[in-house]
Amino acid sequence: MIDVTLANFQTEVLEASLTTPVLVDFWAPWCGPCKVLGPILEKVEQAYGGRFKLAKVNTEEEQQLAAYFQIRSIPTCILFVGGQPVDGFMGALPEGQVKAFLDRHLPTPEEMAAQAEVSEALQAAASGDTEAALQHLRDALARDPDNDDARYDLVRLLVESGRLEEASAALAPALGKLPLPLRFEALRHWIDALEFARHDPRGQWPLDKFDELIAANRRDFETRFAKARVLIARGEWTAAMDELAEIIMRDKKWADEAPRKTYVALLELLTPPPREAGAAAPKSAAGLEIAGHSAAAPDPQAELVSRYRRKLSMALN
Repeated sequence: MIDVTLANFQTEVLEASLTTPVLVDFWAPWCGPCKVLGPILEKVEQAYGGRFKLAKVNTEEEQQLAAYFQIRSIPTCILFVGGQPVDGFMGALPEGQVKAFLDRHLPTPEEMAAQAEVSEALQAAASGDTEAALQHLRDALARDPDNDDARYDLVRLLVESGRLEEASAALAPALGKLPLPLRFEALRHWIDALEFARHDPRGQWPLDKFDELIAANRRDFETRFAKARVLIARGEWTAAMDELAEIIMRDKKWADEAPRKTYVALLELLTPPPREAGAAAPKSAAGLEIAGHSAAAPDPQAELVSRYRRKLSMALN
């Protein structure tokens, strides 16, 4: 449990809730029901062993925070997840109802253990220990098979390591989701391109051979698409998108829109992940920045993705 003020609300609630849900208890020393609820919340926090963090706001001392969140009655509790308020309740609920409220939103112990494995995997990958990262991700999925973040990271790392068969097997359960999440569809297109370059004779062609055929027939979409896949396999993704855009501009519907779908997949794979907590100021639902922050520096990768999104838009129009 931590006492929260305007000065530390940004760090202790908004940023902290990006990794662990935070339950904020708005209370006052003179409030009888607050004295009943407070010990219950502290007991539940202990019992839940880190599944959430309890923060308390004294509304007598922090009237600006109380006014911002429109606290009309106390005690009022608001649960923050991912930097945003997601639910709340008023009044001194009994322990069972407090637990029922939390259980609707908090990760299970299995999900928490899986997320811890994912964090370990990210650290291992950052240090260059690919094998350890892969094992942590496999363990995460063993604990929580529905952890899409772990599955995505595992498949991507397997692809980057050249283990396409294992990557395809790890991706397969996600491909049955309806609707299919874009990031998993993107991985499928990436694997398809790598498999093409590995097994199709054209995967060994020099780029000049593709260019000669394309120069002879600008509408040789089979050759253009094959070239794009070879470029993807070589890691030349922007060049691949340039080639795919040429097909899209000439025939948007060719091959069941395979060029457009592949282009969109590359955009998804190139899109940088969300900034780490503290890199940019999270805001409340109404957009309040609790503390001042300087503007973030432009991200070259994000700018590249934005530029190629515009290029796709022009090709489709």
